[in-house]
Amino acid sequence: MDKTYRIAPSILSADFAKLGQEIKDVIASGTDIVHFDVMDNHYVPNLTIGPLVCKAIRPLTDAIIDVHLMVKPVDRIIPDFAEAGADIITFHPEGSEHIDRSLSLVRDLGCKSGLVFNPATPLDYLDYVMDKIDMVLLMSVNPGFGGQKFIPEMLKKLSEARKKIDDYTQKTGREIWLEIDGGVNPNNIAEIAKAGADTFVAGSAIFGAGKDSDPNRYDSVVKLLRESLASV
Repeated sequence: MDKTYRIAPSILSADFAKLGQEIKDVIASGTDIVHFDVMDNHYVPNLTIGPLVCKAIRPLTDAIIDVHLMVKPVDRIIPDFAEAGADIITFHPEGSEHIDRSLSLVRDLGCKSGLVFNPATPLDYLDYVMDKIDMVLLMSVNPGFGGQKFIPEMLKKLSEARKKIDDYTQKTGREIWLEIDGGVNPNNIAEIAKAGADTFVAGSAIFGAGKDSDPNRYDSVVKLLRESLASV
């Protein structure tokens, strides 16, 4: 059976002066998911965007909006993003005092839920909450800034996460997506896919490919990413 691969451009690297058009153009180029990075200048050393921006872009696309919360504490902000139109809400174990409760909160509000793991965060947190998880997101850079290089050691961690997910799916029949975020580009995406990822966040690799007003400016880099994945 052919594996389904999803490409999720991170709007952190988009031109915010024309964000709506950027999102329309990048989805039209053949990507699948809008990856929405939320940073609070507390859990991570950067400050980005909040629910109002999510609410503004929701009417512009039917694509999945995947909100990655790099905030602490996380429970207070989850309902705001659910109301703003998020489809998936993921957060870091370190951002919640009670991970099971936070995952349940996301689900109760009608969104899919997920946990995010920094490069040095162990995967053990998964062992007790797999039944409440729809996505596992592995950071292949340290969170906080776009444009960083992929940490090669994360390929091993990806394989470990893939095994956990596959074992769970075999027992339950329920699918869990495995997403990777950080330094993904056409040169390494095939190797990352081989290690087990099925969903790929790419920011600067995509949005850095075209800075003019051509609506097709992202087509060539997305095509390269797809061709690399087809070789797996």
